[in-house]
Amino acid sequence: MSATLPIVEAPFAHRPDPAARARHSAWPVVLVSMPFMGIYRPSIQLGLLKAIAEEHGFPVRTLHANLDLAARIGAEYYGGFSEHRGRMVGEWLFSVAAFGDAAPDPEGKLLDEFADELGHLVDSPDEVRDRLRHTRDHDIPSYLDALVDTVPWGEARVVGFSCTFQQNAASFALARRLKRRWPELVTVFGGANFDGEMGLELVRSVDCVDFAVIGEGDVAFPRLLSALAAGTDPGAVPGVARREGGSVVATPAAPPLPHLDGLPAPDYAEYFTRAEDLSLLPRQSGRNIWIPFEAARGCWWGAKHHCTFCGLNGTTMAFRAKSPGRVLDELGRQAGRYGGFRFEAVDNILDPAYLKRLFPALIDAEAGYEFFYEVKANLTREQVKLMALAGLRRIQPGLESLSTDVLRLMRKGVTAVQNVNLLRWAHYYGVDVAWNLLWGFPGETAEHYADQAAMVPHLRHLQPPRNAGRLWLERFSPLYTDKAAFPLRSRSPELSYRYVYPSGVDLERAAYFFEYDPVDPLPQTAYEELGRAVRAWQAEWDSERRPVLTYRSAPGFLQIFDGRDPENEGTYAFRGTLAEIYLACSDRPTTAAAVSERLGGRLPAEAVREVFAEFARRGLMLLDGSQALALALPAIGGR
Repeated sequence: MSATLPIVEAPFAHRPDPAARARHSAWPVVLVSMPFMGIYRPSIQLGLLKAIAEEHGFPVRTLHANLDLAARIGAEYYGGFSEHRGRMVGEWLFSVAAFGDAAPDPEGKLLDEFADELGHLVDSPDEVRDRLRHTRDHDIPSYLDALVDTVPWGEARVVGFSCTFQQNAASFALARRLKRRWPELVTVFGGANFDGEMGLELVRSVDCVDFAVIGEGDVAFPRLLSALAAGTDPGAVPGVARREGGSVVATPAAPPLPHLDGLPAPDYAEYFTRAEDLSLLPRQSGRNIWIPFEAARGCWWGAKHHCTFCGLNGTTMAFRAKSPGRVLDELGRQAGRYGGFRFEAVDNILDPAYLKRLFPALIDAEAGYEFFYEVKANLTREQVKLMALAGLRRIQPGLESLSTDVLRLMRKGVTAVQNVNLLRWAHYYGVDVAWNLLWGFPGETAEHYADQAAMVPHLRHLQPPRNAGRLWLERFSPLYTDKAAFPLRSRSPELSYRYVYPSGVDLERAAYFFEYDPVDPLPQTAYEELGRAVRAWQAEWDSERRPVLTYRSAPGFLQIFDGRDPENEGTYAFRGTLAEIYLACSDRPTTAAAVSERLGGRLPAEAVREVFAEFARRGLMLLDGSQALALALPAIGGR
């Protein structure tokens, strides 16, 4: 494989000389992933930093401590927090342990204010408050004490914490206990929660944080460790923040790593061993887990047109990708090392070059991998087919809306009809689609949502969104940063932060999620019809008999079976030009002028448009501006 797809060698970092390596060997490091990271995948942050630091001569062990809590309180109960992106309940559970007497909510007022939103966490909504208080007051302290007592922290010199989403308070809670028993331990924090001014504020206000890496850690983290081992000024390392004289001192970060091929493969050995020992995963022969891998960083679309609501890649938007040969090599090594063939790309977007080089090579290799990928929604039928043949099983395409006007407000660079076409061919080729419907954008109208609600009954044979609701306002997104283009009447940190962090933490600087009130917002009633339509759509897909809309064709003849409504099933038959027109719009959205040309001018474009309108009236075709798309899928699968 590597002979046909060469690995592009690129320098990564200076390797230490023998004297430096000797110093480094005396500075053991423990890298920790705390709750509430999900338990059914290892931390790529820990795995990658371990491999990088070991290349520099540091003894490193990882600790997926999130697994210990899941084993203690139950994997299903734990999963309710790790999969919940709403209120900061997971952070609240660790707040008292993290901040002691300064914790803002020892009485549990959060449980009263957001009671209606917490019922999913336990089987009985009436038991939510008691269960959560017991978890906070008993399970969490016991869990932290066990971590402190059973891990040989005294052998380490540095403890590093990777923090994303709801991992801050748990990390602070453990760091606080460690510093109390081993004050000489150096704590280093990093991850998405420490990007930009969030990291600076947390360094300033949380005393158990000694250093923070702001931005990418591939180069900054080993350089920080080297400075500590050599006794030189760690604050001189680019991308490192620390407290000094009551204030925060931060060195500007170096440019993002331009070449990724020189990075080592992440080391996940400790995760699998720990998960198996805690009976959270079966032994190797029975593993069914998605192994994280990184093929690219940044977002090539966002670098050109930053989606208005997206807060990812806050300070590292520039797109960089590994060579296809490097990706193939890593996949092969990781599959053999961990006995798994399922891989979850952590990339924010698929590198389009992989469609021509990586996925064809995967097909040729017949390796048997399965993949999850985040993709842009403008994929064609042939591209979806190619990726499915290569092992693509799940995608997150960021559809977000079924209105071209709203997608334009989002700066998505796709249309509603392209979104629907991706849903069609993903369903046809057996690719699961994770997507959401969002609303709450400046400039939207009630008509945008009424039109989507009217569209939904015609799409019931396609995979519904996982969720539908108001968008989150995220730090780093244009909605947050560009006040001139997106004026808001008000903006404040998401309400549950105030139940987690002490008053000494400036939430305006530390929060990632925000409440907001747009100028001239739509009333909530504008979204209710669409919300009901989506819930009905989801219910139909959860039923034993899913809706279908399929066609069979022969020369000059088309038959469409419409089984979207079980009480009104039926079959349409079209012959001659009508059959040709419908089939001409099946592979991709098409204009009337293009169909007229395909027919050799036998029917003028205006007449074709009239046929489009009739198909649309029957719910068999979607019209979006000048574009028309057949909604039925071929009855014979996989072609």
